[in-house]
Amino acid sequence: MNQREFGSVVRRLGQAALCATLLLAGHAGWAQKDARSAIYTCTDANGKKLTSDRPIVECSTREQRVLNADGSVRNVVGPTLTADERADKEARDRDAAAAFAAKQDAVRRDRNLIARFPDEAAHHKARNAALDGMRNAVKASEARLELLAKARKPLNDEAEFYNAKTMPATLRAQIEGNETSAEAQRSLIQSQQTEVTRINKLYDAELERLKKLWRGAPAGSLGPLPVGEASATAPAK
Repeated sequence: MNQREFGSVVRRLGQAALCATLLLAGHAGWAQKDARSAIYTCTDANGKKLTSDRPIVECSTREQRVLNADGSVRNVVGPTLTADERADKEARDRDAAAAFAAKQDAVRRDRNLIARFPDEAAHHKARNAALDGMRNAVKASEARLELLAKARKPLNDEAEFYNAKTMPATLRAQIEGNETSAEAQRSLIQSQQTEVTRINKLYDAELERLKKLWRGAPAGSLGPLPVGEASATAPAK
């Protein structure tokens, strides 16, 4: 390439770079012009219509429309919330999120219930399985109480021998120990029987829910499950 051809190439490259620079500058100018062309409009508390090229302070608590240069609506800006209003909105949002989560949890648990208990026979079997352990515990406690009663009889017979006399400390300790153990067993039996009643109530409530689901009620439509009912049976995996 001779010097003249080289110079021609350099001039052409320079012209191309200049065109690109002008094009970019034009785009930037159009963008700035487009941003400046936004028109904010609203009606204030006195019913007066206000217009500005930026957000209108007088309408901070009102809705403002943002217009394009041709008058078409670009978007709508909501009112600016006060600190108290923001706190109220956040509280409402949290309540809504909690309600949604509870709804989803109810749907999941209802589906698990139906999957685990396709009919009443399956639920009845699960109830008996849950009660068997507690019923056996009650029987064991009652048997222990009978043994304590048998052990107490010879102690009582011996105590009658002393009547008005001073009872030996050893015998007194045996009688007191027997009574303490018997009282503990009676209290345990009462707690076990209360637990049997609680389990039955939970399964009764669960069965009522299942009957509605079996009849076609949509999962989650019966509201969140109470904590006790939800723990009556373990959810299906």
